[in-house]
Amino acid sequence: MRIAPVVAIGTLATLLPALTPAAASAADPRPRTAAAAGTGAPAADALRRYTRQKPHWNRCGGETPAELECATIEVPLDYARPGGRTLSVAVSRTKATSARDRRGVLLLNPGGPGGSGLDMPVWMAPMLPDDVKKRYDLVGFDPRGVGRSSPVGCGLNDDEREWQRPYKAATFGKDVRWAQTVAAKCRARNGAVLPHLTTRNTARDMDVIRAVLGERKISYLGYSYGTYLGAVYTQMFPRRADRFVLDSAVDPERIWRGMIQVWAEGAEPAFTRWATWTAARDETYGLGRTPAEVRATFWALVARADREPIVLDGTALTGDDIRAGRAVFFDVAYAAEAIVRLKEAAAGRTPASPRQSGRPAPVPPSFAPVGTTASASLGASLGTSADAVPPDNMDAAFWSVVCADTRAWPRDPERYRRDAIRDKARYPLYGDFASHIKPCAFWGDGSEPATRVNNSVGALILQNEWDSQTPLVSGQGLRRAMKGARMVTVLGGQGHGVYGMQSCADATATAYLVTGRLPARDAVCRTPAAENGHAQRLPLPAPQGLPDGKARF
Repeated sequence: MRIAPVVAIGTLATLLPALTPAAASAADPRPRTAAAAGTGAPAADALRRYTRQKPHWNRCGGETPAELECATIEVPLDYARPGGRTLSVAVSRTKATSARDRRGVLLLNPGGPGGSGLDMPVWMAPMLPDDVKKRYDLVGFDPRGVGRSSPVGCGLNDDEREWQRPYKAATFGKDVRWAQTVAAKCRARNGAVLPHLTTRNTARDMDVIRAVLGERKISYLGYSYGTYLGAVYTQMFPRRADRFVLDSAVDPERIWRGMIQVWAEGAEPAFTRWATWTAARDETYGLGRTPAEVRATFWALVARADREPIVLDGTALTGDDIRAGRAVFFDVAYAAEAIVRLKEAAAGRTPASPRQSGRPAPVPPSFAPVGTTASASLGASLGTSADAVPPDNMDAAFWSVVCADTRAWPRDPERYRRDAIRDKARYPLYGDFASHIKPCAFWGDGSEPATRVNNSVGALILQNEWDSQTPLVSGQGLRRAMKGARMVTVLGGQGHGVYGMQSCADATATAYLVTGRLPARDAVCRTPAAENGHAQRLPLPAPQGLPDGKARF
């Protein structure tokens, strides 16, 4: 899907109400106990320990810039019982470049769930205009359960971390056992913690960060999953939300099974668009003179790889491996080059590099075998010990949030079988992957029901037309839920992430962060770079389990 000057702590009278869910919003589901609502003196006293924290800022690590400082704060594991067990949340900051122009803090989130945001101020800084950096302290954090923030792990091996599983009748029982095993391992290692690793609680943690920094409000820039986190914050704490930019948006009505299924829905029009684009360039790619011929070439390669794996760059790929790479089709030039190389490998020829062949040179094609894992180095640049963060932390954090956020996951394995069969017919590229069984079928309930996002808080939603992880329909869903927001759609925009990528939407986002003025109405624009078929890409965190960021929102 990575931070400002020391700010005096505000008065408890102004800080405490924002931390109590009862003060958040009339639409917000109430906690289960009176203590959780902050209505009694014991709960208020317990919450004061968090608002009174004075973080000790230190350099984040030997390899980080000197201006990036880190601190650790405490938050309740369970906000319904704030006097009980606590978790550590790691926070980082860089100062606004102008004390005179400083407005406040801009909290950052890269997405996930499971993405570390602690170093986000460093890698975002070059992409943010000076007018933004002089007005805001850039504040990053690792959400609860991630990276340096009381990280969770389940002890999963490489096979257990791979969740892109195509439906096959012969392996269905094995896949059910896999889902049961992942859930059981996570429960065994983190049982008491799992129900509280939710987006709602991370939003509450954000409000603790706001209070500790002495701010009455926060501004926010969230990508991908971070858009849902930001939307939940606006629902729970509408009076504390200042200027919120939500980039590449999650539809709150689809969390979370529906957001995985929308990958399959969105892949089909992207595949059709790619076939049309590629057919118009048959002299370059040689994959077919018509869209039908291009599609036939692709499916012939899938069938060939199902009979006998195609060895590409030393890696044997099955037809399922090729289908699992559905995200490539959202970048038409990238996909065309990938399929050309696959076709050459299938014919027994060593695929020529793009420059040798004279074809355009996109980012390297990334098909990989289902089951391949990538070893992420969470916190490595911040000096975090390799032993401090479990190797499966991103996977564990992902499932923890996705499974605990909502109680809508079906519990009957046969439901997943039926849906996978149905959706493979509907969406041949990825439908069975998306609807197949997941560990959430065997997960326990989270501590609270899902948040219904339905408010009039002002925010700016940015959305590429061709986004593989949060397709356009997803961004439109968030816009429907946030009636006070405005949405800028980048027509022809490819890739996951808009702001900071030299997009036509950048000026609108910058103006909003600087002045607070939203566009009068929803808008569309077209980025010239989109005309050549290449996507821009933000350096969002690459997940474990899949290459090139395909596993996360």
